[in-house]
Amino acid sequence: MSENRLNCAITGLQWTLGLVILIEATLFVMPSTRQSFTRTHLPDALRLFLGWGEIVSAVLLLIPVTVVRGAWLLIGLCTFAILVHLLHGLYNVGNLGIYAAAAWTVAAAHQK
Repeated sequence: MSENRLNCAITGLQWTLGLVILIEATLFVMPSTRQSFTRTHLPDALRLFLGWGEIVSAVLLLIPVTVVRGAWLLIGLCTFAILVHLLHGLYNVGNLGIYAAAAWTVAAAHQK
């Protein structure tokens, strides 16, 4: 694959990941999701911490100068969310793993 095509693919992945995380995290911090989150018996502060952390990491991921910081922050948040899910018996963490892997790919490509 040529260097130009690889750069286009990484940029596409970066923007897709950033926008998807930004939209999903914004919906996650909305007051309307509080009701469904209470069924997990986890504190609402955790929902807000994860949601706002994802929003910050997505914005950082979309700014060219801060791409690597945003990607590593997102990897950390996804890892933390996976651990919380698994510790509470919620095993549907595939999406979080894909997000972390995509963020890792973006970070590695920009740390040349």
